[in-house]
Amino acid sequence: MKILIVRVSSLGDVVHNMPMVADIHRHFPAAQIDWVVEEAYTSLVGLNGYVHSIIPIALRRWRKTLFSAATRAEIGAFRRKLRCERYDLVFDTQGLLKTSVVMRMARLAPQGRRIGLANATEGSGYEPVSRIFHDQSIPVGLYTHAVTRARLVAAGALGYQMEGQPDFALRPPEPARWDWMPGQPYVVFFHGTARAAKQWPQDRWIRLGQALAARGMPILLPWGSAKEQQAAHQLAAGIPGATVLPALPMMQAVALVQQARLVIGLDTGLTHIAAAYGRPTIELYCDSPRWKTEGNWSSSIRNLGDLGKPPAEDEVLQAALDLLA
Repeated sequence: MKILIVRVSSLGDVVHNMPMVADIHRHFPAAQIDWVVEEAYTSLVGLNGYVHSIIPIALRRWRKTLFSAATRAEIGAFRRKLRCERYDLVFDTQGLLKTSVVMRMARLAPQGRRIGLANATEGSGYEPVSRIFHDQSIPVGLYTHAVTRARLVAAGALGYQMEGQPDFALRPPEPARWDWMPGQPYVVFFHGTARAAKQWPQDRWIRLGQALAARGMPILLPWGSAKEQQAAHQLAAGIPGATVLPALPMMQAVALVQQARLVIGLDTGLTHIAAAYGRPTIELYCDSPRWKTEGNWSSSIRNLGDLGKPPAEDEVLQAALDLLA
C-alpha cells in the first residue's frame, strides 16, 4: 500500500502529525508513507524513520512570484514529482483549499481514495470547500487535540482503533557540536512568537531567567526574526550569563531542544518539538487554548496558562525547579 500525507505547514502542525505516521506503520508495517511538506520543514520530517519519501513544496515562496517563469518551472517540477507514484490513500489533514488542491494533483491507484476532515475543530483554519476534493471525509469532535485529530483521520480511513500514547518517531539529529552550544546543561527560552497576544511579559522572563541563572543554569535565547532578536538582547541584558544565539538552521534548532536540560517556551513550533522528544518542557499558554496542542503524553511536560490566562511567574519557576530536580 502507498500512502501520501499532505500536511505542508506550520511547524507545530507538522510535528503534531508525526504520530499519525507511527500509527499507520504499526498497523501496516509494509506501507510506503510519503509526505508533502513546506521546503523549510523537509529536514525535520526526514527525522521520522517511518516516512519513505518527502516531496518539498514552496507555497510560501511561490505565492510571492507566482507569475515568474522560474516559479512556474518549479511548480511544474513539483507536480511531476508528486505524480510519479500512484497512491492508495492520500490524506489532507490541514483542511484548506490549497492543500486540497495539492491532494487532488496526486495520482490515485485503482480504488484509491482521497481522505480529509469532515469538519473544523474549534478555532482551526479549516475551509469547508476542501471537502469537494475528498472521497471520504472523517468527522472529529469540536474540541479534539491536534495530535488526536490527525490520528483519528488515519484510523477512520484505515479501519483501526486509535490506541496508546502518541509516538512521534523522531530520531535525534546527527550528533555535532557548534560554537554556541555550552559544555554544561542549559535551559532554552522560546520567548518569541509571531502574534503579540501570545507573548509572556518580558519582565517575567527576566526574573525567571535570573532565578535559574542563580542556580547555575545557562540560559540560551534563540530568535526567528529581527524583532525577536532585539527582544532576546533585551532579555540577555537582564539575565546574568544569558546567551543570544545566532540564527539557527532547522537541524541546529532541533539539536538545541533535543539536548536541552529544560525548554521553556510559548505555544510555538520549536516548543512542540521539545515536547515531541519528551524533553523536560514547560509550555506557556497566554492567548491560545491549551487543549488544542498541550503536551499531554509525558510527565516531563508541564502545560501552564490558557486562553486569556497567562501563567503566573512563581508557577513557572516552581515547574522549572521540579523538572530540574
